Amino acid sequence: MTQTKICFIGAGFHATTNIYPSAIEAGATIQAISTRSIERSQAALLRYGSTGTAYDDVSQMLQNEDCDGVIVVAQPQDQTSLALECIKAGKNVYVDKPLGWTATEAAEIANAAEKAGVVLMVGFMKRYAPIYLKLKEQIDDGSMGRARSFQMRFAVDSTPFCKDEEQFMKLAAIHMVDLMRFLFGEVQQVTGTTIKDGEHINQSISLKFNNGVVGSAYFAGMSAWSRESESLLVTFDHGFVSADEINTLTIHHSRTSDSLPWKSLEEQDTVFTPSGSPMSGAYRDLYLRGFVGEMAHFMACCHNKALPHSSGKDNIGTMALCDTILAALV
Repeated sequence: MTQTKICFIGAGFHATTNIYPSAIEAGATIQAISTRSIERSQAALLRYGSTGTAYDDVSQMLQNEDCDGVIVVAQPQDQTSLALECIKAGKNVYVDKPLGWTATEAAEIANAAEKAGVVLMVGFMKRYAPIYLKLKEQIDDGSMGRARSFQMRFAVDSTPFCKDEEQFMKLAAIHMVDLMRFLFGEVQQVTGTTIKDGEHINQSISLKFNNGVVGSAYFAGMSAWSRESESLLVTFDHGFVSADEINTLTIHHSRTSDSLPWKSLEEQDTVFTPSGSPMSGAYRDLYLRGFVGEMAHFMACCHNKALPHSSGKDNIGTMALCDTILAALV
């Protein structure tokens, strides 16, 4: 496994729970960590057994360290300025979503990275989750005909970190919004209805895509959903595919026969699931949610100077779609 020298900015809960262990699993060596306090940076290095350097000054780290890339997982309001600082220093950079609060801000950062000739990747891990990669294969290979329509559900208790609908859309539901674009392309029409009661949010959204796919999305940010839940059902010309949570993909090919399908065992589903054992530990979740996959992809792009699937340039479209949905909600 190729070792990649990575510097980190931020060591909060999400970073230390998901990003650090996934990067290490994907082959990263932690070269340095910068947080707001040297003690916190040192503690993070110790936690992951790194002999790297601790900083409490991002500028100093970027100046001193010669690394393959920088991973930024900070507070949303800080990530734009931190990404621009990394780009100015000539560093390849991965930034957790959202990168830029609007499409205009996203474009500013993407253009800066393009001008500097560095890799800029945004943290949309669902693009790298095995279940959605396999679903994407079904859409692209055409074996079931064209994708025609979909139903999407996403529910989470967003009340601790989202105080209004814009925060909910751009800090929580944004992953599903980006997933729509990844699977079905660009949107030409959006309508929707929203009900908001304090920090509790329920949204019903209808979308029409440029390629003729139509779909509906149900998004809920409610304390009722103490467990995060998601599902996606896609209807094709000759069957359907159902993605349930992050661990079960069911593929149903419609069949033609001289006898009616209910007269015999004509129907057939193919079900894909991961195995589970004590040996998988916590890494099973990191793989299935796409965190390890996106870290491996970022590091490969750094080495090859390749455009990431979830590039800064592509992120402009996701931020624009978030704003389009928000404007359409009544």
